[in-house]
Amino acid sequence: MNCYITRTGSFLPGDAINNEDISRYIGNLEGESEIKEKILRMNGIKQRHYALDPNQDPTHDVYGLAALAVKDCLDNCEDKESIGYLSTGTTNSPLVAPGPASIVHARLAQMGILKESIEINSNSGICTSGAQAIINACRVVALGEQASALSVGVDQPSDILKSTSIDVPPDRGSHLDDIKNSKWFMSVFLRFMLSDGAGAFLIQDKPATDRMSFQVNWTHSKSFANEAPLCMKLESRSLLLSQDVNVLNEFMSQYSRESVIGAMETNNDRLGSYKIVLPHLSSYFFRRMMLRIIRELCSDSGGAVDYWTNLETVGNTGSASIYLMLNEYVNSHELNEGDKVLLFVPESGQFNFVIISLTVIR
Repeated sequence: MNCYITRTGSFLPGDAINNEDISRYIGNLEGESEIKEKILRMNGIKQRHYALDPNQDPTHDVYGLAALAVKDCLDNCEDKESIGYLSTGTTNSPLVAPGPASIVHARLAQMGILKESIEINSNSGICTSGAQAIINACRVVALGEQASALSVGVDQPSDILKSTSIDVPPDRGSHLDDIKNSKWFMSVFLRFMLSDGAGAFLIQDKPATDRMSFQVNWTHSKSFANEAPLCMKLESRSLLLSQDVNVLNEFMSQYSRESVIGAMETNNDRLGSYKIVLPHLSSYFFRRMMLRIIRELCSDSGGAVDYWTNLETVGNTGSASIYLMLNEYVNSHELNEGDKVLLFVPESGQFNFVIISLTVIR
């Protein structure tokens, strides 16, 4: 593909919040203490960020988080005038319509960024909505329709998971002997899984001349909704976010493996040729699964490719996760000309996967 990620940016609201301070920001729900510590031990997250103050009042909204990530991405950028396309992805935004790209465009114009009329694209979904925004921006640039495009991934689950907003199903008491199968658990446990953040990429038809760029080799997007049941959902009326962990455990490993194999075969590529895999992990619970797939697909390469994640220090930021990972990795690790980086974004909604192959250009 004739397109390049030339800049990355991120925004994490407020100070990092340690696990013992979570309830100061999102409050407490009756009966959840018995699962809170277990979930936190399982997911391995040590700190996270919320766009909330201790009174559970928002410090930002989704659109503001996205705009600040774009601002960080375009800091001292001289190519702002060439940007003709804005693609956004999020799980939830305050307005059902218009799409978040409209409001983000307006916020950016107010900040003196993207003041001209441009083409926009809004992607909905869960974790892969932000990754699909990358793919759409890449396609527009690769087709020659725009010289420069912005993609943004943003999520703010704290706004619907805080105790003053969430209305969990009252079935906990009737399922004490099988709590994991209760609708109550499927909603409450996500309060200790998810956090807020935003990231942005500038995607252009030429590599940058003054900094490292990533050539986008190929993108791969595949849904298995034709085979798997619904796993994670956000109800439009109640804004109740829930996930069936039994469905997740049954299907995630199988379809993760199939998606990576399919991506490599389709693009005549080998996982063993990569320097690093940046996987969106919702929890360290899935680390063994990921390592097993990597070892299997690198068995002919003399050693497994390494992986890196900032889940422990940033938390699970959903559709923003892959942006935040690449941005932090670029700023904290040495990369050389020709190094290959694989972005892997699984989504448990009804099992959708996005994989993007990058090569370092200096």
